[in-house]
Amino acid sequence: MTTGDVPDRLRVAELRPVWEALHGRLSSGQQVSRFRVTGLEAAEQAAVADLLGLDRYPGPAVTIDVARLEGALGLDARTVAEAVVGPIGDRRRGHAERRHERQALLDWFAAHPVVVAEPALLALSAVRAGRDLLGQALGVLAALPAAGRPLAAVAAGVTGDPHALDEGTRLGSLVLKALSILYDVPAPEGAEARRALWERAGVACDALSTTVLVAGLRPSGPGALARVSRIWDGRPSVITLAQLQDVPELRLGERDVWVVENPTVLALAVQRHGMSCPPVVCTSGWPNSAAVRLLRSLPGVRLHYHGDFDGAGLRIAAYTMAKTGAVPWRMSTADYLRALEDCPPSGLAPGRVTDAPWDRDLGPAMRAHGVAVPEELLAERLLDDL
Repeated sequence: MTTGDVPDRLRVAELRPVWEALHGRLSSGQQVSRFRVTGLEAAEQAAVADLLGLDRYPGPAVTIDVARLEGALGLDARTVAEAVVGPIGDRRRGHAERRHERQALLDWFAAHPVVVAEPALLALSAVRAGRDLLGQALGVLAALPAAGRPLAAVAAGVTGDPHALDEGTRLGSLVLKALSILYDVPAPEGAEARRALWERAGVACDALSTTVLVAGLRPSGPGALARVSRIWDGRPSVITLAQLQDVPELRLGERDVWVVENPTVLALAVQRHGMSCPPVVCTSGWPNSAAVRLLRSLPGVRLHYHGDFDGAGLRIAAYTMAKTGAVPWRMSTADYLRALEDCPPSGLAPGRVTDAPWDRDLGPAMRAHGVAVPEELLAERLLDDL
């Protein structure tokens, strides 16, 4: 029997609540032996009584046995429900398929190179977005910091659309959410806060006030920055993003460059080593466009990075390594545990600690001990390596 064979007497409006209730239960994807109909008006109660052969009205609510219904109909109840209401789906299968699709998306996201390099971004998976939008957002994050490029240029370079990151776009909002997760700051509210967050990521930033602190740099070559650095003869100095924008590379005689998070460590290195201080670069917290640009301009060297043992320090380290190719320097679980034993207790909590991509045990160890170790407390040990 097909849905077209269902007689008109079963399609009347007074019986529609019955077929809608049955349709809803059958759509669950489970075996249905009984179903309940509620909210029946007097005319609908009369129609149900006639349909089932009852000797009295059932009242506004009635539970109907499917076998009894089919016996009264002489028809398959599912066919009638489909004829009156429409095709019956399978909610359970639909839920399972959606769960499978969501898990596949989460697996893809967790395995994306940008997320592997910066595990703090795993928190972005809680945002409901499709693979295309997430992929574009990760592409933008991979292109940051932007070395002072306008927002439209960044958007065009990644997506081909200069307006893709404009205020109010889904992609722009998603990237700003990701940046707030990385920097562990509240999601920006208002145009000024959004602009400040973009500038922190190097978008349309001031090329003169965006600087990086260095010591021990004596690059060869005829360029202005190389010549000025040699004149300073490795003394501590500040390099602006503007000075780096026309510099494709800076060649050093040394094979190793030591990158630290805190200016105090650089100052102590200069104090100990004086004019023979090896190349040291300080990110001063999150590396800005000038720091990343400088570290990327040093060919043939090995970049060693060290920072604070706290939640922000791990995220900064992961970001710096991902953007520059630096390798961890005394940033292992063993180094953290040794610091807890050797250094006076800081009394500082580590804050939100995400996993470290270079050492899977470091994040859990810091969460378990709940103690931060500032980089300055380890300065003497670091300087011994220099």
